[in-house]
Amino acid sequence: MYCLIMYKIRHYYSLGLFLMIAGLFFQSCSADRRIARAMKRTFNTSQVIKQYQVGFALYDISGKQMIFERNAEKYFTPASNTKLFTFYAGLKLLSDSIPSLRYVERGDSLIFWGTGDPSFLQAELKGVRALDFLRQSDKKLFFAAGRYTGDFYGKGWGWDDYNAYYQAEINELPIQGNLLHVTERGGKPLLTPRLLSDCVLMDSGSKSRNFTITRDFNENKFHYPKVVIPKGYSQDIPFRLSTNLTLQLLTDTLNKPVEVIRKDMPATAKTIYNMKTDSVLRAMMLPSDNFIAEQLLLVYADRISPTLSAEVAIGYIQKKYLSELPDVPRWVDGSGLSRGNLFTPRDMVAVLDSIYVTIHDDKRLFSLLPAGGKTGTLKNAYPKTDQPFVYGKTGSLSNNHNQSGYVLTNKGKIFIFSFMNNNFVLPTAEVRKEMVRIITYIHEKY
Repeated sequence: MYCLIMYKIRHYYSLGLFLMIAGLFFQSCSADRRIARAMKRTFNTSQVIKQYQVGFALYDISGKQMIFERNAEKYFTPASNTKLFTFYAGLKLLSDSIPSLRYVERGDSLIFWGTGDPSFLQAELKGVRALDFLRQSDKKLFFAAGRYTGDFYGKGWGWDDYNAYYQAEINELPIQGNLLHVTERGGKPLLTPRLLSDCVLMDSGSKSRNFTITRDFNENKFHYPKVVIPKGYSQDIPFRLSTNLTLQLLTDTLNKPVEVIRKDMPATAKTIYNMKTDSVLRAMMLPSDNFIAEQLLLVYADRISPTLSAEVAIGYIQKKYLSELPDVPRWVDGSGLSRGNLFTPRDMVAVLDSIYVTIHDDKRLFSLLPAGGKTGTLKNAYPKTDQPFVYGKTGSLSNNHNQSGYVLTNKGKIFIFSFMNNNFVLPTAEVRKEMVRIITYIHEKY
């Protein structure tokens, strides 16, 4: 009798547990179906969305299933959403710090190679560990140039943006972000790096009424009109890169000579690390820094190849870490400046899911991404709040505006979403407003 009673208890307990789990499963499925129906109505009735090409995907992390898709299998120009791919690659390829220099010591000489490290004396990051290493060495310094053989621009970049801060040139040993920084000091322009001061001249023939500095396309000659520089003025202008300029900047900064040498980097070359990886990734993601994104591809290449090639890095990352994406992306640069990039919304969701699994720490992950109403490029997109409910990445080019990331709901769920809007002629503000309205609805209702 006792055995029979215990058997029945175990039987009913197992049955009850099964029914409870099944109930939760069907409850979850029911909730997902309600969201799907609501999203379908929203997209079908939106008077804004019907005016351009839209792709959308919404994924339930806990349930591990896609809830709703609209053109999620179609390709869109991602713009700076591309940086999510660059970000993920950094999580997989880098240790806790960024490699900055590779070097060998030969007798009384120290020979060093660049890795593409964007933090080397960069204005915000101020990475100086590699600089201190060179400064403290009592050996003759030789920069071994030639690891990077690519172009100074990425594939498909717009050349007419050459004077814009967001399109700094690419090289193997960037210094101070490859930018000339101009500020107003005592009614005059103050220039950094100071080595380029003699290259900035007043153009008395200019008829411009506004103060701005413009560089000649092919050389480091900078011009500004004969007008008063506004108080508090600030501008960053990319300078033209060359090995000779790199040597001059290093010599001037270190206050000791640096010579150039042509020498292949041996496999035994040691590494000097500069900044913490998370600090560099955050500096890329929050303000959407194109320079850091492009240079990071070269840093990744340093981990896998003796040469620095964005193409090699992208190919390796796709084969090793992204081979199971729903759709094969067309990925050509690190920042998203190129319109040659083409990704699908469900690919964006897949990468965001991989990022979530890799970091496995909500606090750390969300600290590395723009937060709606609080930080980065999402600061002004959503209402200000003590607890943001959206963390992700925006992406904008003319006639394109996207947003992909994580939305936290009032019921404690975390969804991944990718909202891609291409080829619109409406003001970007209207597109953004509609996108924010829909993501906020998901947050409030589910």
